[in-house]
Amino acid sequence: MLDTERVPRIETGDAYRESLRGRGLDVWYMGERIAEPVDHPVIRPSVNAVAATYDLARSHPELATVVSPFTGQRVSRFLNICTSADDLVLQNKMQRKLGQLTGTCFQRCVGMDAFNALYSVTYEIDEAHGTGYHERLRAFLTRMHEGNLVVGGAMTDAKGDRSLPPHRQPEPEVFLRVTRRTAEGVHVSGAKAHQTGCVNSHWMVVMPTMRMTPDDRDFAVVGAVPVDAPGITYVYGRQSCDTRSAEPGTMDQGNAAYAGQEALVVFEDVFVPNELLFMDGETEFASMLVERFTTYHRRSYVCKTGVGDVLIGAAAQAAADNGVDGSSHVKDKLVEMTHLNETVYGAGIAASHQGRPTRSGAYLCDDMLANVCKHHVTKVPYELGRIAQDLAGGLVVTMPSELDLQHGEIGALLHRILQGRADVDTEERLRILRLIENMTLGRNAVGYLTESLHGAGSPQSQRVQIGRGMQLDLKRGLARTLAGIVDPPGEPDEAGGADDYLTRVFAAPGTVPGTMPGSAS
Repeated sequence: MLDTERVPRIETGDAYRESLRGRGLDVWYMGERIAEPVDHPVIRPSVNAVAATYDLARSHPELATVVSPFTGQRVSRFLNICTSADDLVLQNKMQRKLGQLTGTCFQRCVGMDAFNALYSVTYEIDEAHGTGYHERLRAFLTRMHEGNLVVGGAMTDAKGDRSLPPHRQPEPEVFLRVTRRTAEGVHVSGAKAHQTGCVNSHWMVVMPTMRMTPDDRDFAVVGAVPVDAPGITYVYGRQSCDTRSAEPGTMDQGNAAYAGQEALVVFEDVFVPNELLFMDGETEFASMLVERFTTYHRRSYVCKTGVGDVLIGAAAQAAADNGVDGSSHVKDKLVEMTHLNETVYGAGIAASHQGRPTRSGAYLCDDMLANVCKHHVTKVPYELGRIAQDLAGGLVVTMPSELDLQHGEIGALLHRILQGRADVDTEERLRILRLIENMTLGRNAVGYLTESLHGAGSPQSQRVQIGRGMQLDLKRGLARTLAGIVDPPGEPDEAGGADDYLTRVFAAPGTVPGTMPGSAS
């Protein structure tokens, strides 16, 4: 079991890769158990994407690290508890940079956002119930900072029949639940679906996925487990064109170096000791945790703008290779791609800029703008993908393979026929087209398109939150005042909506937040 007691602190991408070896994880892919996931050709690109977070920390420490308030050492920003709006903003800037460098999902945002949500929620559970969850979380964070480890977040359950609550499901395994309690801790069974980067993590924090009632007490559980804990099985998810990673050459992969990762995680009587248990049956706080996590995580989809930058560059290069980059309609389409991409970034980073302290001292970003950001993300990448395919042309989906291009008999013929501009190498032209295929139809379309649609909640969940924060009473009052309408005394004109949300969530002006020591960038 990996822990800071026997594994050296991880500082580099290479050290991170080595830390994944010899763990004995029970990982399945295409009907076979994978002996060493880090060396598997389909899994290796996703490992590289996480390794890039460590390499960025080395090359740009001011962007990708902070000074830990728990250890005094520099630690990955993915492990940081935000104690200022600037902290939130720098998370976004780091995410965009990593999207630019990898062109895919780098898999650490869920854990980062889970820590930040749990920091304030455990504080408020303790206020209400006198529990010790908050100090347990701080102790766990200290361990993670000591090793500079990767922690994944596991929220989404398989859910089963969506019309039924967890406790009424005919198949109880579709939700993670406590199956027995002892003096030392709890045992959990069930499943978590669509789990990003779980095989590539060192630890995993499990959380409830929805609002719960007292009847769902056993499902309202939050705890940390090492990914190699006994009783955990991983079934690696298929991705479009994923087996190209096992084929000869690199061109047909599009993005040979990097990829995302998703898996189904099955828990069978997995033990969570009390010191790693951060919620156990406090059902009234389940919805608060989900709401705060999604507020963080929906503005974290700023990461897709970094991937969008890559796709815009690929589309521009494809147009140039085809000799049409000077055409007015091509320029206009690139302007449209840029406009859409920056709209997402603007909403996400504004949500961070408007962050405010919770009573715990952790800063929470703006709920409305976070949901607006994510709602744009459910649409924008698809439109960027459509325009990129438009500019690239039909060869994106009809070009011959790299093996054909290199074949001694037909390769030279293909090089001549598939040439664009005379001064552009044919293979370079085709590599750009393969990258566009990879990002819009192939393996990394999972992280750029489908994840953009369903990650952090599907589109309707954002519309629900936006609806809750519309402040229609306030806006009607503004309109009535300017129209010269005088309301009778006592009629509310500023009640509800976002104002009520701020009152419930954030520390009152002038009060001293919790005991979190300040973090230095």
